[in-house]
Formats: sequence, C-alpha cells, structure tokens
Amino acid sequence: MKTDLLMIKDELKKYAKTISKLFSMDVGICDKNLTRITGSGPQKIGEQIKGRANKKTLETKETTVILNPREDEICSGCSEKNSCLEVLEISTPIMYEGEIIGLISLVSFDENQKKRVLDNLKNYLDFVEQMAELISIRFIEYNENLEKTERENILSTILNTIQKGVLRFNKNKDITSINNFALKKIDLGRAIIGEKVFIESQNDFIMEQEIYKLKVQNKELLVLGKIFPFEAFGKNEKIFIFDDMNKVNEGIRELVETSNSVSLKNIIGESEFTKLLRERIKHVAPSKSTVLITGESGTGKELVARALHYHSDRRNSPFVVINCAAIPESLLESELFGYVRGAFTGADKNGRMGKFELANGGVIFLDEIGDMPLYLQAKILRVIQERKVTRIGSNRDIDLDIRIIAATNVDLERKILEKEFREDLYYRLKVIPFEVAPLRKRVEDILPITKNLIEKYNKITEKYINFIDTEVERLFLNYSWPGNIRELENVVEFMFNLSDDSDILSLSTIPEKLIEIKISDKDLKKDCYLSEKNDCLEDFENIEKKYIQKALEVFGKDTEGKKIIASKMNIGLTTLYRKLQKYKI
Repeated sequence: MKTDLLMIKDELKKYAKTISKLFSMDVGICDKNLTRITGSGPQKIGEQIKGRANKKTLETKETTVILNPREDEICSGCSEKNSCLEVLEISTPIMYEGEIIGLISLVSFDENQKKRVLDNLKNYLDFVEQMAELISIRFIEYNENLEKTERENILSTILNTIQKGVLRFNKNKDITSINNFALKKIDLGRAIIGEKVFIESQNDFIMEQEIYKLKVQNKELLVLGKIFPFEAFGKNEKIFIFDDMNKVNEGIRELVETSNSVSLKNIIGESEFTKLLRERIKHVAPSKSTVLITGESGTGKELVARALHYHSDRRNSPFVVINCAAIPESLLESELFGYVRGAFTGADKNGRMGKFELANGGVIFLDEIGDMPLYLQAKILRVIQERKVTRIGSNRDIDLDIRIIAATNVDLERKILEKEFREDLYYRLKVIPFEVAPLRKRVEDILPITKNLIEKYNKITEKYINFIDTEVERLFLNYSWPGNIRELENVVEFMFNLSDDSDILSLSTIPEKLIEIKISDKDLKKDCYLSEKNDCLEDFENIEKKYIQKALEVFGKDTEGKKIIASKMNIGLTTLYRKLQKYKI
C-alpha cells in the first residue's frame, strides 16, 4: 500500500478549507515527515511544518494542544521561543493501522480566535479528529481503487488460463467480462461485451452442480456450472463458471464437486433414538449393501443418507441425488439411465449420462422411491441385482460400482398390497433398513435442533440471538410438529424475521398456530369438574371459554389463580390474559 498523502492533495485542500473556516485559524496538512501538502496561511507547500505540538503528536500519536506557547513545558527547548507569536497550537494525527501517515496542524496568532476556540474546545477537537478520520478513510479508498485495478488485471490473466468458461455480468444481465475459453465456446467474438446474457436453470443437478441453458444473441448452449456473487471490486455483479455438456459426458466426475460435508456431528439430538441412529450409521457406513430409509416427510432422511456416504470409503466419490417424485414420469427413465445420440426425438445430439452412470464409484440416493412408476421398478431391480446399466437406445451394458440408498415417506408394504410397488424390489432395497422417527417421538431433540438452527440463522441474518424464551421452549416441546424438522426450521426462520435486535427468541414472534393449545375432554373433566356431556360437543372456542370460566371459579381470579390456570393449559400468563380479553371474561 502506498503511504503518500500527496496522492489525494486535491481532496486535502477541501478539508483544510473547511477546518480553517470553522476555526478561523491557520491550517496545515502535512505528511508523516511534516512536509506541508496543503493548507491556509503564509507557509508554502513542500516546506517543513514547525511547532512543538506537531513533534509531540508524532511521539504520542495523540492530539496535542498547547494553550500557552512559550510558557508550556513542551516549548522549553525551542530556539524560537522568545520570538514566537503563536497563542494556540493544535496538532491531530491522521492514522492508518496504528501508524501516523500525516498531521492536521492548527495555529492561532489572535487572542480573540483563541478565546472562541477555548470556549468550546471539546467540540472543536472532536471535529478536527473526525476530519482526520475522514482523510484516513479517503486515503484508504484511494489505495483500494489502485489495488482493484491491479487485481482486475491479475484476475483477467488468471481467468484466461482456466480451462472453463468464466463470464461476469451485472444486475441488468449485461456481460462485463469473459475469458478466452468462454469466448471460444460461445463463438461470437469479443463484441459480446455489453450484450445481454440469459442463464436459465434446467432444474437438474449433477453431483451438486446445476445444468443451465446459456443464451447470448442467437447462440444457445446447455452447460454445467455455478453462479456466484461477485463483489470483490465493489461491483454488484455475478460470475458464472461453466463447462459444456460434451466435456461433462467425457469425464464429469473430474469436473464437479464430489465432497460431502454431512457427518455424524450434523445428526443433531440427545434422544435415545438419535444416539442409536448415530451409532448405527457409524457401523453400517463401511458396508456396500443397499439401504432403505423410511420416515415421515421432513425428518432428515437425506441427512442420514449423506452421513452414510461421508463415513464410508466412498466419501471422496460422487453422491448423486434423484427425487423420483419431482421429475416427470416421461423423463425419469432417461434421467436414471441416460441415452445415446438419436435415442428419441428431442434427445441431445451428444447423448447423455444417466444418474446411475454418474454415480459410478460412489453413491446414488433415490429419494421418494415409493413414487416411482411400476414399469421403472423392474429396471431398477435389474440394476440392483446385476450392477449394470444400459443407456436408452444402446445395447452396451455399463458395469457399475455403486451403493444404492433409497428413501420414502410412504408405507411401501401398503403399496405392495395395492399393487403399486413391487414386492421383490422392496426386499432388494430393504437389506439394511433405517427408520427415522418423527420429531414428536423424540422430544429431547427439539431444543438441540432449535439451537443449531439459531446458529445457522444468526449467520444468515447477521443477528445474535443466544437465548430462547422459556414459554417458547414449552410451546416447542408440546407442539406435535407434523412437518417435523422442516417445519421446525420454517418456524425458526419465521421468528428470526420478526425478531428485533434483542438476543432472545421471544413469544411475540412465534406463529399463532403454536399458541393455540388444544384441550382434551379428559383434561376438561379432570381440572374443571365439567359433568355435562353436551359441553364436549360444542366447538373448541366455546369449550375453551367454559374451561377458563370454570377454572376461575375453582382456582380464583387473582394473579396466583391465573398462574395455576395458565400452567394447567400449558400456556404463558400473557397468552391467558389475551384469551380472557378475547372471550370478554
């Protein structure tokens, strides 16, 4: 970084003029060697600024004020002490990373000026120190701009050596830069700088990289790539790094990210079930046997699959995910098995690898296997039995070394009875069964998972929530969580969006549905002595109103009685008061 304040002398003139106008004193701005850069008064640019206050500031790195030159101790050794006409000296350092890069020097020769400054000295000193900080910031910005230009040139050189397409574009989708590899693939010449680029997701992922349709002018390419935010040079841009599908089909596993960061530490929870689940994953992971994971939606079945992959000897090999319910039935076969050139109308002229082939050497995760059509189930069965796959339109078998992990949230045995799922496939998949329990059956996991989610959303939202209100904890523990962990995460995210700058997740941010605690008939009769059966046939609000009224008679209408009622209803006292107001009790 350059440290010469002379580079921003034009800006320093403006600051010096502002300071001089406010103080009505002579102002000089100098560099760390006390060489004058700009200022007011008779002293010339380039001369050495004198004054004992300046020398003291260089020593202490703090603002120095000499109220009575000639009489102050600082001036005792000055050769010009007897001829000095100054009545006030102020010297303030301009700092960068703990070091002085210059000074603001103020000198007064007039007692009236001095009196005016001394009457409001603190405010004047605060102002000049703020001006010193502004100069420091402007100096840093100037250097950063120089560095940006240098980095731009270096980046351009590097990008042109990368054997992947790199394309930068702004918020208006205008191309701002492109490397030579991308130019060659798009084949339109450098005139495309400034042209619009359209990058459209094809809603397809191969080993965590997405397939896009890239369109510039009249050229369209199907590419595999990733989009990243690009703000390194203070620009609100994005960068797209891609490769064409030809190269992908030749050696895709060398081009995409195959690492998997989900390990046992990501299986959060303290329940007996979760502890046993972690132990079982650890024991089963090294095996090559097929795994079937069952459980309700949102319980974390894919997390289990990824942990099995991470702790196996295939952790550095592909982990390929296919959601059997998300892909149209007409496309599912080609997605799974791939196809050769000309296999069907609309097929890519270069052919395409299927998910099984892409997973070769690693793991394929068949999510929502229960929704796979019957005709494909027979082909999946063959792949499992023979460990071979054949592309559509080809007669050549491709040997597979893969581990198959399947998951479903439906009852496959019921589907077998309904003739919607093959029994032989079911038993081929269920070599090692895993059942992931719903959240309501492992209540001990709710708060640990919540705290983990709080850490996640603290990073995302840049908030600093460290605590959970006890009423919120109670509601979380008593809610049934039909959507399981996925629903819990949605609720936490919702609460983060409504939370203020405090460090606690409070009851005021919780979704209304969690506050509405249902009361069973048994509780009504036990706690409120309700005997008429017809009361239980009324709607919930009437039942709740009668419950509260009867409870007030039994436990009393004072604060202590209301606390007991709130406790029996498993709600907070604030919520009870809200219900009293609602029912006009």
